Amino acid sequence: MADGSDTTLTAEQTTGEQAPHGLVAGLKAFAAGHGGAKAVIEYVGKRGARIVLVGSDGEWGDQFADDTVTAREACAKAGVTVENAWERELMDQMRPSNDLWRSMARRTMSR
Repeated sequence: MADGSDTTLTAEQTTGEQAPHGLVAGLKAFAAGHGGAKAVIEYVGKRGARIVLVGSDGEWGDQFADDTVTAREACAKAGVTVENAWERELMDQMRPSNDLWRSMARRTMSR
């Protein structure tokens, strides 16, 4: 019998050009335009991973990657610090725009 289990799923991580250049460029541009940035990576199922960026000036935005590994590699290449979770300090730093507040006010909760 071979060592290990043949039922265990493993993700093969290849080194090299896994993070798309456009994603890295977008992260760099956001960080440069907002005095630096921090990111939180959220797994969103089959769609991949959402990279939520919070700039030092309080502005925020997001990018999508194919998976969390690609998202982390893109952030590392762009020089963006990845937070492990939504900490209070990071959330307090976010400043939603007036347009976002207006769009949220128009939404109604359905039962």
